Amino acid sequence: MEYTVKGLAALAGVSTRTLRYYDQIDLLKPTRISEGGYRIYGRETVDRLQLILFYRALGVRLEEIKHIMDDPDFDALAALEHHHAELLKEQDRIAQQISNVEKTIRSKKGGTQMSDQEKFEGFKKRKLEENEAKYGEEIREKYGEETIRQSNRKWMNMTEQDHNEMNVLEQRLAGILKEGATSPEPSEEMYRQAATLHKEWLMYTWTDYSKAVHQGLAEMYVSDPRFRKYYDDITPGAAQFLRDAIVEHMDE
Repeated sequence: MEYTVKGLAALAGVSTRTLRYYDQIDLLKPTRISEGGYRIYGRETVDRLQLILFYRALGVRLEEIKHIMDDPDFDALAALEHHHAELLKEQDRIAQQISNVEKTIRSKKGGTQMSDQEKFEGFKKRKLEENEAKYGEEIREKYGEETIRQSNRKWMNMTEQDHNEMNVLEQRLAGILKEGATSPEPSEEMYRQAATLHKEWLMYTWTDYSKAVHQGLAEMYVSDPRFRKYYDDITPGAAQFLRDAIVEHMDE
């Protein structure tokens, strides 16, 4: 079976513009060009598009998808199995959210009152699984399974008040990071305040504090593109400022 751009777009639920862009960046080339100059897609390209859309659904950037799929060691079956596992996780998350909404509805109708922990259980579980998908392998390798298990347990036991206080701390930290990263000459107080706020924020999920571990985490904020992006989305240079604050200006 072969498809034109329009036919494949309709089959996959994407726009023809998307397919043309994928061709332009050499992510998905047509199988052949017809005599009339039309792009024609065969089975192999259809299968490749399916995998591309799987990765896009997982939030992987196009340039990373191209690098992964063009790797000579790329295993399409393994990629499908991984996506299947992620879909099962998503299914569990949705089931948890449905359960949480149903409990809320019953509570609003005068049924059993939900505890604060129940109200936020679905949200906390989803956030935990998102972080696990993004950073689980790295943080386990760096800090060990037991440390991560204890941290996750503390996160799941957070109350609504804990969560609100953590959000306030995060907003204050974002403010000082933006101020420090955009300042021509950040003051010592800016650095120390950023490091202290970050420590306080971490302690909502950490069971024990270690300055060495904190500094190691700070180094990841600049060495790992995903961590760097998280802070640099606040303002360019925020990740480097936070790293310097923790590594070079943190009080004992």
